[in-house]
Amino acid sequence: MNTKEAWALVGGLSKPSKMPGWAIGLPAAECKTGKKLVNVENSVCSGCYANKGCYVFAVVQAAQYRRLAAIKNPYWVDAMTTLINSKKSDVFRWHDSGDVQDPEHLLKIFEVCKNTPTKKHWMPTREAWTKKYLDQKPSNLVIRFSATMIDQEAPESWPNTSTVSTTSRTCPAPDQDNACGDCRDCWDPAIKNITYGKH
Repeated sequence: MNTKEAWALVGGLSKPSKMPGWAIGLPAAECKTGKKLVNVENSVCSGCYANKGCYVFAVVQAAQYRRLAAIKNPYWVDAMTTLINSKKSDVFRWHDSGDVQDPEHLLKIFEVCKNTPTKKHWMPTREAWTKKYLDQKPSNLVIRFSATMIDQEAPESWPNTSTVSTTSRTCPAPDQDNACGDCRDCWDPAIKNITYGKH
């Protein structure tokens, strides 16, 4: 499978402007937990960036739904592997919008990570069920479980987490043109928690 065929099969990748590498985005409306939390006041999902701006454009939504449908394709793992290995960047973000759908999807992501051992992968999630699969997770993938509410403490039972705060942050992006710059903390399993400022 060449990169052109792989791109068509998976519905393309996304290239968030603040990220140092590529990503893949799914529809925020199809988040299993997020679509419930979006209506909960003061939850992290209540002001989700993926429900506004460029993310709501028809062409973007269409691309995200193509990517969602493509996950069921038996060649999806091969196609994602081909695309990620073809990119110069050594980091990849799973779901700059949307979230992991089910165990089948998660295990496919694991396979892609195993097939791209020179890349560092990061997957933020609000799907608590993923915790029981952490022992199967490849070492080059960091799964960060996100605290549900703004200003909530990081869940201690998870090895890697993220939080959103109105009073502090460890993410340097706001100080450097809203970009990651040289920071790779989100991809670093040694960094237990990342705190993002509320925006």
